[in-house]
Amino acid sequence: MSQTLNILNLKAARIRLLHLNWIAFFMTFVVWFSHAPLLTHIREAFDLSSEQIKALLIINVALTIPARVVIGSLVDRYGPRIVYSGLLMLAAVPCFWFALATTYEQLAITRLLLGCVGAGFVVGIRLIGEWFPAREVGLAEGVYGGWGNFGSAFAAMTLPTLAMFYGGENGWRYAIATTGAISFLYGIIFYWKVRNTPKGSEYFKPKRTGALEVSNKRDLVLYVLMSLPLYAALLMIVWRLGPTNLNLFNESAQFVMIAIIVIMGAIQMRQIIHVNGEHLAQGVPEYDQYKFRQVAVLNISYMVTFGSELAVVSMLPIFFVDTFGLDPIKAGLLASGFAFMNLAARPAGGFLSDRLGRKKTLLVLMVGLMIGYCLLGAINSQWPIILAVLATMLCSFFVQAGEGATFATVPLIKRRLTGQIAGMVGAYGNVGAVLFLTVLTFVDNSTFFYVIAGAALLSVASLYWLEEPKGHIAEVDADGRVQLIEVG
Repeated sequence: MSQTLNILNLKAARIRLLHLNWIAFFMTFVVWFSHAPLLTHIREAFDLSSEQIKALLIINVALTIPARVVIGSLVDRYGPRIVYSGLLMLAAVPCFWFALATTYEQLAITRLLLGCVGAGFVVGIRLIGEWFPAREVGLAEGVYGGWGNFGSAFAAMTLPTLAMFYGGENGWRYAIATTGAISFLYGIIFYWKVRNTPKGSEYFKPKRTGALEVSNKRDLVLYVLMSLPLYAALLMIVWRLGPTNLNLFNESAQFVMIAIIVIMGAIQMRQIIHVNGEHLAQGVPEYDQYKFRQVAVLNISYMVTFGSELAVVSMLPIFFVDTFGLDPIKAGLLASGFAFMNLAARPAGGFLSDRLGRKKTLLVLMVGLMIGYCLLGAINSQWPIILAVLATMLCSFFVQAGEGATFATVPLIKRRLTGQIAGMVGAYGNVGAVLFLTVLTFVDNSTFFYVIAGAALLSVASLYWLEEPKGHIAEVDADGRVQLIEVG
């Protein structure tokens, strides 16, 4: 795939690290989506309604938004080795609890907690950035993201068979518990085998914790504005689960949840202003500055790419059933191609970024994504099924290659803040999913695809403000010396 990055060369320490890293991400997605392929068994065991099933699916992603921000801060502070291994081992607790659940309330609580494991992706982004130079980081991040993301598809393919192997009415419980046990064991292996940086390299930590450090007051305002949609998405989830929609809880509980989210947002805004008030008052040396608009542009890019992927994967099987009258099994198989493209498309996006430039690659891929969703919006029952599938696969390539190109740029903005930047960009992916799925409740499938294409046009326009990483970024080591890190 690359003349400089041979992913089969296991003698190289950074290649071994890459494989250990994507397997960790893979395991988090297996655990995170372990319930989805077993929902039929779970529905029978608990006699769940369709509304309760829908609520479980939404609950499963709710906490991923704040968790990615929090995990990003933790990884910058404590390093990927401790944070990833700890997350993998702790994920086993709610996983076992879910497997042992006896009430719907326990199912809901444990799925809510398991949403936090979806934040594991952020940890590996910083780790790859530490181990790979700028000329290889895009492809490495693409392999990490694409192969790791396949964990959800792997769970869908294997867990029903594993449940059948265990047999009996509790086979699904043993299958889900098995994923928790493997996650725990791999957390130990990860801690044993992985190091935060190559030998002789320093791990740069942020000067202050609790919020991203920005370089000027204008960036501070933009940072605050870009933080608001994270809490708006949480409020949207509460509304979706509330008494006027899925009716998971009553109006009193909804009011309490809204109050909690508003308070959380207010606390975070205060923390952002507090951290940067001190930071900016001291003055930021020119060598230490970066432009927050780089982060803002990548937020929008990932909102459109990963956000649309999550939304489309959720509705595509039903789309094929409704449009072509297929049975659910065939429709599911045809729709699965959208997710399978991750294995090649995301590394391809990173590879193209390394070779052709970050901004140019992202621009081309976002235009392709926009055209792809316009094609999907035009699909109707008169189309040959094979042509509809090809259009879906084409759109999927641009979506997932765009994800790879987005995170090919993230590690090149500010090294000591990479975890927090990745956390915010990653959280915007979930914001996009919430936004697009909410839109889907009000419009037909065709309009849904056109709305995503419109959002892609917004992302294309925002790329005007993205600057190609060039030269070096500077960090200060423990001895106070300025170290230069090549980024382009």
